[in-house]
Parts: sequence; C-alpha cells; structure tokens
Amino acid sequence: MFDVQLPQGLRIMINRQINTIISLLLVVILTPAFSPSVKVAVAANFRIEGHNMIVDQAGRKLTVYKPFERIISLYGAHTENLFNLGLDNEIIGVSRHETYPPQALKKPVFSYREDPEKFLAVRPDLVIIRPMIDRGYPQFVSMLEKNGIMIISLQPGNVEDMYIYWQILGLLSGKQQRAMKMISQFKAAVSGFKFLTDAKTTKKRVYFEAIHSKMKTFTPDSMAVFALETAGGINIATDAKPVRNTNIAYYGKERILSHGREIDVYLAQSGAMNKPTMELIMNEPGFKTIKAVAEGEIYFIDEHIVSRPTMRLLDGIYNIGKILYPEDFSEKAPFGMNNVE
Repeated sequence: MFDVQLPQGLRIMINRQINTIISLLLVVILTPAFSPSVKVAVAANFRIEGHNMIVDQAGRKLTVYKPFERIISLYGAHTENLFNLGLDNEIIGVSRHETYPPQALKKPVFSYREDPEKFLAVRPDLVIIRPMIDRGYPQFVSMLEKNGIMIISLQPGNVEDMYIYWQILGLLSGKQQRAMKMISQFKAAVSGFKFLTDAKTTKKRVYFEAIHSKMKTFTPDSMAVFALETAGGINIATDAKPVRNTNIAYYGKERILSHGREIDVYLAQSGAMNKPTMELIMNEPGFKTIKAVAEGEIYFIDEHIVSRPTMRLLDGIYNIGKILYPEDFSEKAPFGMNNVE
C-alpha cells in the first residue's frame, strides 16, 4: 500500500486503519445516501449535492452525467490531484508554473492571461480554475462559458475541505472510488504520524512564517498549521486572523517578538510566495531576542508540500517532523504517498 519503509508495528497499524476507513467509505458509496435528494458532502464554499451535482466556490451548479475527458487545469494542485486520481490523456492542458508530477511538464501550457481563443481551439469540455481567476479575470471566464465550456472554481483552505475537493475531482473525472482511497490513505498516514508524536511529553513550540516581508503567518485552521501540528509541533500564533478570507494571517513583528522566549523553532515556507534566507531572518531587527533565532534553530520548507491540497502534504508533515524530532523521524524515507494504488 505504501511506497516507503516504516517500522513494522506502525505499518501494520496504519494498514488496519486504511482497511477500516475504506470499508466505511464503501458503505457510504453503496447506500441510499447517494440518492439525488440527499447532500453527501458539505463545505463552507463548495459541495456535492445529491448524486452528481457540484456547487463550486463561485456558486456555479454543475450536474455531472459522465466523466469529463478533455480537461484543462489552471492550478498546480488541480493538476497534481488529477494525475494522482489516475488521469493523463484526459488532461489536455496545464498552467504555466507546473512542477509536479513530471508528466505535467509534458502537457501544453495555458494561461488565463492569454486569448480565450487558444482554449477554444483545443475544445476542452472542462476548465478547472481557482477563485483568484474568477475574481481577477471575469471576462476570460465569461468568454469560455459563453462558448459552452464548463468552468469549475475550487481551492480548499483546510484539510476537511480538501477531502470534499478530492471527492469533487473524483466525480468530475469518474474516479470517485480512487478519490475515496486517497482520503483513506491520507487519514491513515496522519494517524501514523500522530502515533509517533502524541506520546511526547515535551513538544517544540514553533513560529511558522508565511511571508517574511509582511510578517505574516498561517491561520490556525490552515493546511500548513495542520501539517505542523500533525508532526507534533505547537503553533504559537493561535490568535492569527485571516487576511481577506485566505489561510494567510498578518501577525506583525511586535506579536512575534512577544512570543520570542517561547519559540523553539523558527520555520519558514519557501517558494514563490516567500523567499527567505538564514541571513535575512538572523539580521531582522529585533529577531535575535527570539530563542530559536539566537540558537540557530531556523528552518525552511517547500511551500508546495505544506500549503497545497495534495497528497504531498504528507511529505510536508514528515519533513517538519524530521526538523522537530529527528530521533523519531530519523533516516526513514519521506512518508508520502504520491500515487494511489
């Protein structure tokens, strides 16, 4: 089931959990709860209603009668998840900044900044976007819709919404059972990580930087904080409030420094959103009063494995665990399941 080497006891425990979860999910799939009049998945901003209706984050309603076969994905997480669901030929286009999986780099590239005619020329039956495109490029979206192309806008902000998001992608692609298996594997792996860390009597306290230049962190319900806490870390910014309904929160230097003596580890995401360096953080005025900075406990982690709603969030958990508790996460291979069997 897994593509990594784990202690035998932990492997047995996780496999048992997977089998139990799959059995429960199959009961859900095969019972009348999937009748058209019953909601089977609910989220704050998007959901599945009845047997085959999707409501996206813009309020669009789409009834799925058969799997879509010519899909353009305009967000890296959509692309990664579609491949993880087992699609390939059905994906006829991807966004400009794809990095994973390697197969995505071979696909034709599309952008919402381009002439919609480029999209129309390849005759997609579905374009999957995210809310930022809906808000920022309404004319582009409207042109595609006027020409009969289905649009779905999705971007989950937390792990519970991520499960529903995977179910929606499974419904769109005809891979519902595979989506359920992704969920069961993810939940079982999370239980495995918690097994490693729940018994620890002393846990590391962490400030998790999202954007250094603006002194921003992550909201307590974000995927990044979920990864941190699943790895056994304690988030010191529990009072962080979201900015514009995102999972990013302005925290400010004053509040960071107020926790200075409590912070055992200074963790920063690294990527397009944030490009921190050790020197930048060490030389930030006032930061030498932070315990972690003074002791050199500053670490960086790829934003793609802590902020995106994909199975690689497990790799993010594992890598954070290695930082916090190397004795527990030691030399084992990354505990990620990037492909569902």
